[in-house]
Amino acid sequence: MGQRQSSHWISYIVRSVVLGLVVAAVVIWLQPMLSAWQSSRATPEQPVSYAKAVNRAAPAVVNIYSLSEVRGSYYSQRPNTVLRLGSGVIMDNVGHILTAAHVVANVSSIQVALQDGRQTSAQIIGVDPITDLAVLRIELDNLPIIPQDRKLRSRVGDVVLAIGNPLNLGQTITQGIISATGGRMGVINSHADLLQMDAVINEGASGGALVNSEGYLVGINNAQFRGPAGQGIEGIYFAVPYSLARDVMTQLIQEGEVVRGYFGINTSETPANLSFAQPGIFITGVDSNSPAERAGLRTEDYIIAIGGQPISSAAEGLALISNTRPGTELEVRFIRDDREQRTTAIITKLTN
Repeated sequence: MGQRQSSHWISYIVRSVVLGLVVAAVVIWLQPMLSAWQSSRATPEQPVSYAKAVNRAAPAVVNIYSLSEVRGSYYSQRPNTVLRLGSGVIMDNVGHILTAAHVVANVSSIQVALQDGRQTSAQIIGVDPITDLAVLRIELDNLPIIPQDRKLRSRVGDVVLAIGNPLNLGQTITQGIISATGGRMGVINSHADLLQMDAVINEGASGGALVNSEGYLVGINNAQFRGPAGQGIEGIYFAVPYSLARDVMTQLIQEGEVVRGYFGINTSETPANLSFAQPGIFITGVDSNSPAERAGLRTEDYIIAIGGQPISSAAEGLALISNTRPGTELEVRFIRDDREQRTTAIITKLTN
């Protein structure tokens, strides 16, 4: 019995030692992962930040101070000098700045203040009332340039930051999302197809930059939407898309004006009591002596193709006409009295 008990205890001790060694090995093997897990539990997650985007874009957004003279009152014929606030975006290294046309319309002098403390006067290169855009130029070296990507296309739901100088408080950033990327023509002074977002644009921020979460320019800030009584509507703001703004800037620099095609129709949503098998443009009015009238088009005609290109919306069709050089002949396919017909229109130049 003594030998059996001794053998039993020796076996028990050996098994205990082996089990202890296995447990120790497992603990040592798991230690790095346990430490990493404890570290991740102890350290709070990095908060969401747009600091990188702001650092990339904000230096290229300038404050614009315009002086204009207004006629005096009945009691004083002396004209009054009025200071107008706005913002602008440095687009290239030779000093071209994009801003809103209403910021610099009918002014006597323009001063530009950079975020690095430099100030200088600016001259107007060109103004396009249709898109409410203007191009200025300053003569300074080592200019910060807004990040740009010509292939970039904004999407509904994209996070955007509006950078400007509202109420002359100094550079301010507001954040929102894009809720529409088209179909907003004519809702404010601009007749361009606009971006709609809820990033706040107060007085003085017009003409500033709308950038995405990486700091790339997606639009030039314009204005707040106003209701029938002229009151501002919270949460509805607009910007001219970057691609359109850049095209306008290029034409103003090279030509001094933006040349657009003119057709002469008014459009609206297709009435609910009418149904068509394909998308198009429902005509609600035709301008007198316009290319459309001379082509024989009438109110309630439904255009389905222009220049051989099917039309999916009024915005698309009007953009196609706008980009057509004056003097160009375009075939127009339309539906009248449930029959498809064709005509030819000669596009003329749109005058402001």
